Amino acid sequence: MAEPTRKGLVETYRKTYPTREALRLAFGECRIVVETNSGGLKNNLADYYKGFLSQGGRADIRITVHQAPVQDLALSFVTKPPDPGKTKIKEAYVDLSDGRVVRKQLTAILFVFGNGDHLAVGPCLENTNQIVNFVNNRYIEWRLDRGGLLGHAAGITLGPRGLAVAGFSGMGKSTLALHLMRRGTAFVSNDRMIVENGKDGLCMHGVPKEPRINPGTALSNPCLGGIISLEDKKRFSRLSKAELWDLEYKYDAPIEACFGPGRFVLSGSMDGLVILNWERGESPLIARTVVPSERKDLLSAFRKKKGLFYLPSNGGHGDDPALETYAAFLSKCKVIEMAGGADFEAATTMCLRFLESGEFDGKPRPR
Repeated sequence: MAEPTRKGLVETYRKTYPTREALRLAFGECRIVVETNSGGLKNNLADYYKGFLSQGGRADIRITVHQAPVQDLALSFVTKPPDPGKTKIKEAYVDLSDGRVVRKQLTAILFVFGNGDHLAVGPCLENTNQIVNFVNNRYIEWRLDRGGLLGHAAGITLGPRGLAVAGFSGMGKSTLALHLMRRGTAFVSNDRMIVENGKDGLCMHGVPKEPRINPGTALSNPCLGGIISLEDKKRFSRLSKAELWDLEYKYDAPIEACFGPGRFVLSGSMDGLVILNWERGESPLIARTVVPSERKDLLSAFRKKKGLFYLPSNGGHGDDPALETYAAFLSKCKVIEMAGGADFEAATTMCLRFLESGEFDGKPRPR
């Protein structure tokens, strides 16, 4: 029996489960059309991406999503090991001569892609979040193929200036970004961004994914209070800061619902990068500018692997850039390490001063 191909699988699924609905999206200058055979899924995606809907025109990316029973492919899937610090196996994959198939272990949805073909098939309606992630990954691939660099960071802008916020695991990059949102900034991204060279410096492009935050972040930010029920507020308010920090419980925080319309902008100038390298406790916050090439130990907080859902358009394996590549990119903006004791209020004040003036003075207010 001949080995299956990406082209053959795509043709089969599109013929067996023909699409009838189409949703058009605009992520900056990138235009995406998502075609599906499920009106319910189209509605779910339209609600999630309501700030990024588009009308007609050409499409840079076409994705077909097919609501169907679980598909049993007789392929030799390879299990992807869990990410560092994780134990749960989420995906398996197989590389074909002209593309890749990824299977989600929990839902058994199949994602088939390569050479500009993008398809998902299986119980997609019941797992809209996985389709959102697939759409976003196709956009990330499009950006990376244009010369972008993938970063693990939140991003915000104020007027003409923008700031990325990265941090080692559990440091609170989303918390700091949302504190800044409370002070009038616009939101670019929560977790991943693509950095490009622009005419006047670096540009950052976010991913249209709403933040998922823990109860401590929500309780400390009045703009987020509405996402927690009164019962949960009472329950979590009895916990200490340390207990809240360690709590494995997440809420979706829709940006425009919490902060107002027009606050999710997806792109902006990247004038600075804050890297959170602090720890819990009452020690004073220490903030200082660093030279990226001399502090590669910090850059691993920003570097993000491309992962299974990236296949370069020019062939090859799409190797992840070295830290030296990140250092060269980041030398074009101001890089700020925040160490010592975690102090979100002081960090917010310093970040705002930087966004307003373009200068960083490293002087936190007293605790």
